[in-house]
Order: sequence, then structure tokens, then C-alpha cells
Amino acid sequence: MLGPGCEEAATLALQAWPGGLQIGGGINTKNAKQWIDKGAAKVIVTSYLFPDGKFSLDRLIEIENIVGKDNLVVDVSCRRQQGDDGNCRWVVAMNKWQTLTDMEVNRASLSLLAPHCSEFLVHAADVEGLCRGIDEDLVRKLGEWVDIPTTYAGGANSVHDLQKVHDLSGGKVDLTYGSALDLFGGDKVKFEDCVAWNNRVLQ
Repeated sequence: MLGPGCEEAATLALQAWPGGLQIGGGINTKNAKQWIDKGAAKVIVTSYLFPDGKFSLDRLIEIENIVGKDNLVVDVSCRRQQGDDGNCRWVVAMNKWQTLTDMEVNRASLSLLAPHCSEFLVHAADVEGLCRGIDEDLVRKLGEWVDIPTTYAGGANSVHDLQKVHDLSGGKVDLTYGSALDLFGGDKVKFEDCVAWNNRVLQ
């Protein structure tokens, strides 16, 4: 929801489907309740929680108190980094994923955040928008770490990625599509095929 005309378009979308959509982009304590009142099911917050790139639990609790835990999604979108021990790690990124914060995505950090929100959104920023495949390592780790509903985004380019994410995460992580989806102008994944998979596997 960043850029000219986005707020107007978001308002129209919420009017079309009250209680059916989540909204993110520039969410803070001043506007979060406003978007819930306009019909958003949940607000998605990232940058507000990281003033100067440093995580603020006080800010998370503040926005939780305003909209309620059930109406809050914490976006821990991240970039892959090489740890000092040579192992892979993921660091939360903000400001269009250009600024790394002081928070690593791992079991400890997700356990800290989980009591204050109802859901996680995790973009794998390094593969986002490329349609070249998901970050399987991250999906697998999220399956080990999360205990609340979690949606992964980034790199999906086939309807078969739905099953792959389901299997890698032990059924604990959902997948969202972006530029690969026909609804968004893509030519790799059909919306109706995604619906059919969900109806077949998840019901």
C-alpha cells in the first residue's frame, strides 16, 4: 500500500469484500485501527516494528493493544545471509527489503513474536518476483519453528509448489503466489488449479 493511489484502491477493495482481505504497507499505530474499521480482516506490519532497524517489542505490544492479536499479522520477510559458522541464516529485511534489521528469523525470534500476533508472513526476498523456485531451506526451517499460521512467499512458479511447501513444512506453512499467477498477469500458475489443489488436499 505504498505509492500514489494505493489507499484509494485499498479502500475500494475492502468495501468489495469486507472482512476478507488483509492489508499492509506503512501500517503503524496511527492508521492500523482505521484499516480494521474500513473492513480489513487483518493488518500486516513490518517496518514500524524496527525503528532504525532495531526490533521494538514495545511497538509490537502497542499495535497489538490497538487492533487486537487476532487482527495482526507480523511480516518477517527476510534475506539469506551466511553465518559466522558457515551455516545459512535469514535476517528480517525492511524498506522494500533493502535494509537488514537486527532480528534473525529463527525459533527464538518467532517464539518471541507469536504471542502478540495471529499469523506470520514471510517473503524470501532473495527469490521474490523471480519465479525461479522457492527457498526450500527456509520453508523447511519455518516448518520446524512456527506454531501459528504462517504464509511463505517468494519464487513459486508451479502449482506443484503448493504440495512442495506443504510437504517441506509438515503442513505448517501455506504458500502465496505473486507474479507467476494468471490473475496477476503471469503465465505459470492458474488460479483455478490452486483452488482445486486446496479443495483436494486441505478439505
